[in-house]
Amino acid sequence: MRVLLGAAFAVLAGAGLARAEVASGDTSGKRIALSNNFAGNSWRQSMLKSWEETASKAVKAGIVAEAPSFTTAENQATEQAAQIQNMILEGFDAIVVDAASPTALNGTIKEACDAGVVVVSFDGIVTEPCAWRIVIDFAGMGEAQVDYLAKRLPDGGKLLEIRGLAGVSVDDEIHKGIVEGVEKHEGFEIAGSVHGDWTQTVAQREVAGLLPTLPKIDAVVTQGGDGYGAAQAFKAAGRDMPLIIMGNRSDELAWWKAQRDQNGYETMSLSIAPAAAQVGFWTAQQILAGSDVPKDLLLPTLVVEQADLDKWIARTPEGGVTNATYTQEWTAEMIDAVKNGKPVPATPSE
Repeated sequence: MRVLLGAAFAVLAGAGLARAEVASGDTSGKRIALSNNFAGNSWRQSMLKSWEETASKAVKAGIVAEAPSFTTAENQATEQAAQIQNMILEGFDAIVVDAASPTALNGTIKEACDAGVVVVSFDGIVTEPCAWRIVIDFAGMGEAQVDYLAKRLPDGGKLLEIRGLAGVSVDDEIHKGIVEGVEKHEGFEIAGSVHGDWTQTVAQREVAGLLPTLPKIDAVVTQGGDGYGAAQAFKAAGRDMPLIIMGNRSDELAWWKAQRDQNGYETMSLSIAPAAAQVGFWTAQQILAGSDVPKDLLLPTLVVEQADLDKWIARTPEGGVTNATYTQEWTAEMIDAVKNGKPVPATPSE
């Protein structure tokens, strides 16, 4: 199922969605842990900060007893599996997982479920049926980039694709969507591809290494955390600056604003909000509180358009990522919408 992107959510936000009931079962003695496989970029750092903000408030309010986060030293599924097994032994009631692999953790996830542990995956989701999944339409996010380019470049053009972290489902899904978009819109072709690991410095280095072999590039499709690095590589090489899709990082938005003010540069930016971790936390808490939660939930992408650039820059911390705040009430509304086949609520903008 594809999640609609961008402005459609703004329409829904004003549609007066009925407030969903928050499950009120006592979770004050429950312990929820975050298992994270990677912290090497600004998105993951912002995600961990978002978790800590919500978790600390929930503990202080007596909603849960404890909600620590744990990050593996290496992006290895075997290491994360061992981490989750330790959480099971330590008696956590729920584990929220940003997974290194959609399948490699399934055995350990099943062990957790069999031990009575609630498992909720987000961002990097798992396919084990006993777990809950907060699904982002990453393929739709990739396809939406080419849809936008088709409007800006009606005759098509040559694209440079900057991919994410190899082997992670998010990278595969966004790439799949980009390929589908290229196949849908005549005249576009992917002239080159590199892995930027969702990190500006890696993206800049990899793009710089590939540029001498490439023809004129009309646009760059990305996955987040790579747009500014791409711009720096093109500038250093003395190449014409292409249309670069951005990924909601502060340096990307600041560069975009500077170019807009200097020469009218236009683009768009999109990514999942790092506070998706908050949705994972509240979903786990609501399950523990007795809510009947569907196994597959939906989270909208946060889209920054040209007209709203200044507003979102003001909400993006220096060195960070454009973010939202997902509350217990918002999460309950999202759960209710999915249960009843209704549109999910908009990404909070305040």
